[in-house]
Amino acid sequence: MTMYTIGLTAALLTTAAYVPQAYKTIKTRSAGDLSIVTFSMLFLGTILWFVYGLYIHDTPIMLANGVTATLSGIIFFLKIGSFKKRRRR
Repeated sequence: MTMYTIGLTAALLTTAAYVPQAYKTIKTRSAGDLSIVTFSMLFLGTILWFVYGLYIHDTPIMLANGVTATLSGIIFFLKIGSFKKRRRR
């Protein structure tokens, strides 16, 4: 197994790890029990990894972190929306 294959497999696994949470959060429209700190850090971190991938022209890094940033961003913005709803009550 080459290092490229190891990196690609790692990227696929870590990206796929967020699919169930994103699916559940989108389906239920409920993000109240999720940590806003965790998803804000994940969102920012994956955006920075994506920018790094662009800089070094590494497609697996760009793809994995682009997808993960999208999924964590959706969860993050749904969490912000649920946080604002709770504060209004």
